[in-house]
Amino acid sequence: MAITDFFKKKASGSVAKDRLKLVLVSDRAGCSPEVMEQIKNDIIAVISKYIEIDLEGLDIKITQTPSESNNGNVPALFANIPIKDMKSKK
Repeated sequence: MAITDFFKKKASGSVAKDRLKLVLVSDRAGCSPEVMEQIKNDIIAVISKYIEIDLEGLDIKITQTPSESNNGNVPALFANIPIKDMKSKK
C-alpha cells in the first residue's frame, strides 16, 4: 500500500455510499460514526504493518448475530480485507 493511495480522489457517489454505510453501521452498534471510522482506521493501520491490503475492496461492518446464550442478538464485527501481498520480515 503506497502512501499516495490515501490521497486518491474518490468519485462523489463512492464517498456518499461509504458515508451511508458508516452511518448505518454506527447506528446498529450504538456508537457514533466518528468512533466507527476510528475503529476502521485502527484496524487498517495494524493489519497494514504486516500485510499489504486492497483498500478498495475493504469492507468492515457491524451486524447483529444471535448470541450463544440465547438471550437475543448481539453486535458482531465482520471484516472482509482483501490481501494483496505479505510484507517481508525486517
